[in-house]
Formats: sequence, structure tokens, C-alpha cells
Amino acid sequence: MSADSPRVSRLQPYLDRAEPAPTLLKMLVGVQLAGLREDAELSQEQAARRVGFSPAKLSRIEAGKGRKPPTETDVRALLALYEVDPYETSVLIELLQRAGRPGWWQRYDKRLMPEWFDRLVGLQEAAASIRTFELQYVPGLLQTRRYAEAVVRRGLPVAPEHEVRRRVELRTRRTRLLDREDPPRLWAVLDESVLLRVLGDRAAMREQLAHLIEMAQRPHITVQVVPLDVTDASAPVIPITFLRFDGLDLPDVVYLEHIKSANFLEDRDETEEYRLTLDRLADDALTPRETLKLLRSTREERYPEQ
Repeated sequence: MSADSPRVSRLQPYLDRAEPAPTLLKMLVGVQLAGLREDAELSQEQAARRVGFSPAKLSRIEAGKGRKPPTETDVRALLALYEVDPYETSVLIELLQRAGRPGWWQRYDKRLMPEWFDRLVGLQEAAASIRTFELQYVPGLLQTRRYAEAVVRRGLPVAPEHEVRRRVELRTRRTRLLDREDPPRLWAVLDESVLLRVLGDRAAMREQLAHLIEMAQRPHITVQVVPLDVTDASAPVIPITFLRFDGLDLPDVVYLEHIKSANFLEDRDETEEYRLTLDRLADDALTPRETLKLLRSTREERYPEQ
């Protein structure tokens, strides 16, 4: 494949990014390898057998899963099998090498960054748009430092102080994503109970609502609240995060968080179902303008300045 190949031209911008995006790059390499395999008219099982892999190993490589990217030796074996030309091989190998460079979040202790959370942060860093629904807490990307500390202390009441500090630091660092020159579009829908549940103290809640008001007025951020008096709202019982990657051959990803684990869904039928659920929630919610009015009134009436 030549340098003016559409496949290669789509990848070129990711060779020029200053900030490592290992999660995105692993997925890109995997998607390209899957496409090349299909171009070679080979099934996963056939390709895996020809290079001495198990089908499960090739499936993981093509899905871009795991904390680390595949080895260069494994990727070169696949590219040779698919008879990929030297130029495209060089581009994919460079992407693979960049995928091995740690993102900022991967410098934290692995106890703070289990594999599922590592993947979420990496996907958020790479996403073009993020949609989220929360029914218990303010979404992590919109939390203030004091609110984030209250969330950590509530979830880990016996954690030592140094661990609390590191977890709060990690949560706070994640919010810088929205301050980038090219931030993702964020669309957050919250249950009204999130605004009424006091975390930390009332001063911390007043500060958090002020932050929500400010962030909701940014052009790339939409905030909506589902009011408590909407009794037939189609709210799910767990938080939802929906991630989309514009202009790429990457699937949408749905993240469903549990107490100590999470699920990632990439099957199109499943992710589409959650997209429609988020659409219905947005329809049930107050408009962004009405939400701003509610945020301001809640701040002044429930958390007045002392």
C-alpha cells in the first residue's frame, strides 16, 4: 500500500500527536490489523494458525485490549502474512511503538489504576465526544477537588491519607482534559438527586455547583438534569459513559461501572441501545437553559453562602 493510501492517510495525524495516546493507538493498530486480515480473505482462526497464535490471542490484538500493546515481533508476523508493503508496515510499527509510551495516568500506582480504569481514562483522553449519565455523583470530569476528595473518602473510609491524596490528585488531573485546546465534546445528564446529596459539606457543594454552572456554559459542554418530579424517566440503575471517536474506523464504546469492576461494550447493537437510552434521558431532562436555572437556584437556596 502506498503513501497516498486512504488507510495510511487516516493514521498520519496520530504520528504527529505530542501527547501519548496509548489506548487509542492500541485500538487503531488492532483495527488496521483486522482490516488487513479481511483484505487477505483470512478468518481469525486461519490467520492465527498460520502465525502460531491462538485465536484468542489474535482476537485480543485486534480488539486493542490489555494494558500493554502487542509485541513488534507479533505484529510484524501478521503484516508479513498479509503481505503488507514496506511503507504501511513502517506506519503501523511506528504507531505500535508510540502505543508503548505511557500516558500520564499510567505513571500512577497500579493499585490506583486497575486495568479497567486505565482503559477508561485512556479512552476518554482519545475520544472526540463523551456522553455520560450519573445518578449518584457529579461526573468525574466535572468534579471540583473538594468534591472529589469527599467521593474518595466516602468510597474508601479507612484509606490512609497518602492514598486519599493520590486518588484525589488522579481525579483532578483527569479534569484537565476539558481544558485542552482540542477538548472532547462532553454531554452530561445528571439525576437531580446528585445536586441534593451533600458530599463533604455545604460549602463544598456550593463550590461544586458553581463549577457546574461555569462548565455548563462552555461551548463544548452540555449539562442537563433529570428533575425528581419526572416519575417516568427512563433512567438506568447504573452510570453510563458513551465514547465516540470521530473520523476513525473505531467502534463506539460504552463503559458501565460497577463497585470494583467495569464492563466495556463495543458490539454495535449493544452500544446503539445505550445511545438511544441516553437520547431518551436527554428528552426527559430539563433543557440546558432550564438546567442552568435549576443549578443556580439550588446553589442559592440549598447551599447559601455563609
